[in-house]
Amino acid sequence: MKILRTITEMRAAVREARAEGRTVGLVPTMGAFHEGHLSLMRAARAQNDLVVVSLFVNPTQFGPNEDLAAYPRDEARDAALAEAEGVDILFAPTADEVYPDGFATSIHVSGITEVLDGAARGAFHFDGVATVVTKLFGIVRPDDAYFGQKDAQQIMVVRRVVRDLDLDVRIVACPIVREPDGLAMSSRNVYLDERARRRAVALSRGLDQASALAADGFRDALTLTGAVRRMLAHADIEPEYVELRSLDDLSPVSELDGEALLAVAARVGGARLIDNHIVRFEGESPAGEQS
Repeated sequence: MKILRTITEMRAAVREARAEGRTVGLVPTMGAFHEGHLSLMRAARAQNDLVVVSLFVNPTQFGPNEDLAAYPRDEARDAALAEAEGVDILFAPTADEVYPDGFATSIHVSGITEVLDGAARGAFHFDGVATVVTKLFGIVRPDDAYFGQKDAQQIMVVRRVVRDLDLDVRIVACPIVREPDGLAMSSRNVYLDERARRRAVALSRGLDQASALAADGFRDALTLTGAVRRMLAHADIEPEYVELRSLDDLSPVSELDGEALLAVAARVGGARLIDNHIVRFEGESPAGEQS
């Protein structure tokens, strides 16, 4: 595996691969790899000739009071894990390489960035995501780019950028990878002490319960979000949000009809955690439920 740090080197490697008729897959990451990241690498490896993993803790998507300085970093460990998965190139640029002096461009996606994490973290967050991902697409020019479904809103933002700017890249959403007890894997899980780790599983358990209710025919958003809130309250967790949103445009869903995104965010101990399920309604509502 090669470790490349400059845009010039990265572009040269892609040009060489293209000249040989090889396809290119990109896995954008901020490092601190866990099984979720590795699953993306495996998907890229199975579907592409050249696999590129970017490792860049993007400063523009962090707010002034967020964890940029504390975000876990261990390039040597990450490089070893990526190489073991058959990654061809680890692209690990510096912040100055990505944002040189005079950099003054930002990409903003309207509508779907003002809710959920956009409301909780601020509009700057998805501006930073959209801008750095667009830069990576311009540098690597991948055929396919792989993202984890845990960041469902981020995937929607990236897809909107690709659509609106006519970028020639296929966005592949891969399933959430979970711990045995259901907690969604996240680089920020390292912030959880023993007690917080036990409490954190309430996010996935609440989503599981809400999904079961939807499968049983309960359609009302308050019923589904209430199931999550009760599970969080039992673990003494105050959510930032628990919302049922459209998979098309993240508009609020008051009554489930088909599929929708049930998303939750909460601070547990020293970690801000997010999780989601795509909940589905099939069949008749239970007797006595308002439709």
